[in-house]
Amino acid sequence: MAIDGNSVSNGNKGKASSSGGGGRRPRRVRMTGAERREQLLDIGRTLFAERGFEGTSVEEIAAKAGVSKPVVYEHFGGKEGLYAVVVDREMRQLLDMVTGALTAGHPRELLEQAAFALLDYIETFTDGFRILVRDSPVAQSTGTFASLISDIATQVEDILGLEFKARGFDPKLAPLYAQALVGMVALTGQWWLDVRKPKKAEVAAHLVNLAWHGLDGLEARPRLVGHRKN
Repeated sequence: MAIDGNSVSNGNKGKASSSGGGGRRPRRVRMTGAERREQLLDIGRTLFAERGFEGTSVEEIAAKAGVSKPVVYEHFGGKEGLYAVVVDREMRQLLDMVTGALTAGHPRELLEQAAFALLDYIETFTDGFRILVRDSPVAQSTGTFASLISDIATQVEDILGLEFKARGFDPKLAPLYAQALVGMVALTGQWWLDVRKPKKAEVAAHLVNLAWHGLDGLEARPRLVGHRKN
């Protein structure tokens, strides 16, 4: 009997009559190709977040979707293809959230917006963030998590460059400070993902407190005070 890869059983319909001699086969509700693809992506995202790429198999993905392995290969070419689509989607989601949050305002408010955007993503798309912070064994069109953080830092870099220029600092150093600030928020986000304490708004406030007051007290020509000079 051929397996219909785009169908799912409907347990509430087509049940055998208790008075009949022969049970009727359960009627199967056919999924469209797009619906099946989204189902496989949702299942893959959950499994990759729980077990990582290596710990997830095509057999398990297919079994949870109620289809045969060839259906997964038909849609994505294999586990690598499915993983790549999941990672690409999550990267775009995070970058869009951060970019969209950076609206006009005071520089300190922009720092708050960036911190909240990342924490919002972690809270809302927890599985996606768990996948992103793992080492990606598959090359994606949008790159790695490190390259994504670099993209976000570029958004912050423009803001810092203007602020540095206004305060008489060298704007060429803005990329360095942007990487430091975004990296601080990203690593704190990884920690907060597991502990979830304190509350999100408090975490954002402390991040901005450190970032803003650190920037506020910047030295135009910082110097080392220890014995080591190079």
